[in-house]
Amino acid sequence: MPETDTAKTIAAVDLGSNSFHLVVAREAHGQLIVLDRLRVRVGLAEGLLPGGKLAAKVAERALECLRQFGQRLLEMPAAAVRAAGTNTFRQLKDGGGFLGKAEAALGHPIEIIDGREEARLIYLGVAHTSADDAGTRLVVDIAGGSTECILGRGFETLETDSLYMGCVNYSLRFFKGGRITARRFEQAELAARLELRPMRRRYREKGWEKCLGSSGTILAISSILRESGWTSGEITPAGLKLLRRSLIEAGDTSRLELPGLAPDRAPVLPGGLAILAAVFDSLKIETMSRSDGALREGVLYDLAGRIHHEDVRDRTIAAFCGRFQVDAAHAERVAKAAHVLLEEAYEPWRIDRDQGRRLLEWAARLHEIGISVSYHGYHRHGAYLVANSDMPGFSRDDRAMLAVLIGSHRRKIRPELLRDLPPERSRMLARLIVLFRLAVRLNRGRSSRPQPDIGVDAGADRLTLAFPAGWLDEHALTRAALWDEARRLRELRIRLQVK
Repeated sequence: MPETDTAKTIAAVDLGSNSFHLVVAREAHGQLIVLDRLRVRVGLAEGLLPGGKLAAKVAERALECLRQFGQRLLEMPAAAVRAAGTNTFRQLKDGGGFLGKAEAALGHPIEIIDGREEARLIYLGVAHTSADDAGTRLVVDIAGGSTECILGRGFETLETDSLYMGCVNYSLRFFKGGRITARRFEQAELAARLELRPMRRRYREKGWEKCLGSSGTILAISSILRESGWTSGEITPAGLKLLRRSLIEAGDTSRLELPGLAPDRAPVLPGGLAILAAVFDSLKIETMSRSDGALREGVLYDLAGRIHHEDVRDRTIAAFCGRFQVDAAHAERVAKAAHVLLEEAYEPWRIDRDQGRRLLEWAARLHEIGISVSYHGYHRHGAYLVANSDMPGFSRDDRAMLAVLIGSHRRKIRPELLRDLPPERSRMLARLIVLFRLAVRLNRGRSSRPQPDIGVDAGADRLTLAFPAGWLDEHALTRAALWDEARRLRELRIRLQVK
């Protein structure tokens, strides 16, 4: 089967704080066969400036890498590619400027995932590429800007923690200029142990049968220990002490000449080693094995699940519905009405049909969860719950857009909620708000009777709804709601006509 058959070819883009990775794979008999890998050390965290800006030199380096990735992905459909931005992307506050350029260079949207979602995907990548020993695993991943610790069994996580310490930011903070001393190691390890303190007891009490480490820092340390003859590749406290001593003796990252150490890893090795030593000490780890699976593999397997309708986001939504005792029948009616409106409006309003359907479906199912807090202002309570809850499978932007939809489905429209989003997403979300509000209004009576056949006609800045003769006269509540809605939608510069 040629690679141009993209039906079963998928790609993951891991936009880390140290390196950017691209993995292209093909599904075959339930397995993923890697077709291509690209890795470029971008050092994104090194360019992060106060206020969340990105240094121009680093930004251009990142964009050039994304252009290269974009060429490799040129023939692949959007549904077959998932790009995930991690810690440094989470800290960027440039009004969407760099993100927009990055997406243009890559040719695909970039999801900014939070720390817990990053941890979940890392565990998924490790679990799919490791033997299943039927016990609990501890997985540790030290990336450029964060460290993830996960306890899991099978393919499910039990505990996930993302800590703001990575090989790049700790190397810049404690080993400035590349200088390595015993005192600097002590300071870095102490800071890492303080970060680990809130979760160490929880992990040690639950315990694990096997400890695995993933990503660049841990793979590099494993290689150094093996090539130096200190271990057979496993990481141990004794091996870490030997490596620490070697770094102190070298005194500077520019003089590091260790077997198995790649030149581009040397500048960030001291910070990564200090973090790993603190993890071993805090969690009382005796031995850690390396795993070749990591975030990018997790993204691949998660994407494969979405394609086969095994989307973890659906399980997350279902869990919310159960927890907050959602009226499922009413949610289904709202979703159906929203989809009917979308089918007529997505083309003239330039809405991505698949993304629009997903967002409207999720919003319909969750729009009343805030009632569990209080009926008064329940749309705002629901938006807060979505924006601030752990939602496995959802990116930061997914949650933000879903929260805006839920928070805007009734009462006053707040256009200012759209201003922090990139312009294209803001425009699309404004149109989805219109459709969702109307779907809710059409079902205000909560009747199980079928909706009438409604004629829908959308223009650039207008929407016309045509009802059967006499229907609105028989449904006074809906008629009043739609007249009120026509007034409110002017805030979004949409003219609603009801016939």
